[in-house]
Amino acid sequence: MDALAPSRDSSYLDAVAHEPRPLRIGLTLDSPWFATFPFTPEPEALAALQSGTELLEHAGHAVSEAAIRYDNRYPDAFTTAWTAAVGTARISPHREALLAPLTRTFRRRAQQRSAAKLNESLAFLRQFERDTITQYGGWDLMLMPALAQTPRPVGWFTGATHGDEPWPAAEWPGDADGDYRRQCEFAPWSSMVNVCGLPAITIPVHWTGGQPAHGLPMGIQLVGPAGSEALLLQVAAQLGF
Repeated sequence: MDALAPSRDSSYLDAVAHEPRPLRIGLTLDSPWFATFPFTPEPEALAALQSGTELLEHAGHAVSEAAIRYDNRYPDAFTTAWTAAVGTARISPHREALLAPLTRTFRRRAQQRSAAKLNESLAFLRQFERDTITQYGGWDLMLMPALAQTPRPVGWFTGATHGDEPWPAAEWPGDADGDYRRQCEFAPWSSMVNVCGLPAITIPVHWTGGQPAHGLPMGIQLVGPAGSEALLLQVAAQLGF
C-alpha cells in the first residue's frame, strides 16, 4: 500500500488532521502548450503563485525552481486523442446541427483522421506520461499556477464577449480554433496532469483586486505522484484551506 494513501482503517478526513512532513516542491511555469500557443501568465496568476510559494515556505516546505522539458508534439497528440470520442459518438444528423461550433468542427476532423493517426498519438502520450512522471520524480510535489488568466465571463471563449462587453465585429474570433486556443492559453497546466493520471489539487490563495469581497479567486495547483491524494489534502489543510 502506498505510504501516502490512507490505510484501510482510516480516511482522507483523518489524514488531514496530521501535518505533512517537510516537502521538496518544484515550481514551474513550463507547459507543453507553449510552443503551439505561446502565452504569458497574467500578473494575477503570478501573484497567486507568489502567495502560494510564501505560504508553502512558511509551512516549512522547500520550494525551488524546476525546469521541465515537454515534447513539442504533445498538443497535436493530445488534441487527436481528446477529440476521438466525439468523432464516434452516435448523433442523429438533425441534432448534429445543434452542436457548438467547437464540438461540430472537432467531430468532423476526428471522423476524417485515420486509425493509424489515433494509435500513433496514443502511443506518444503513453511515452509522454512516462517521461513527465520521471521528471516530476525529482520533487515530492510540483507547483504551478492553476490558471494563466483571471476567470473569464460567459461567452469569452467562443468570442461572443470580450471582458464584459461584446467583441467589436471586426475582431470577433468566431471559430472553433479560436475557442480552443483560448481554452489552452487559459488553462495550460491542466491537460498533461490528466494525461499522466496524476492527482492534483487547486488551492485558492489570492483574490483579484486583493480582497475577497470584490475580487475573484486565483489559485495554485499542486501535483503529486500516484497515490498522493492524502498528502495533497494535508498540504491544503496546512495552508488553511
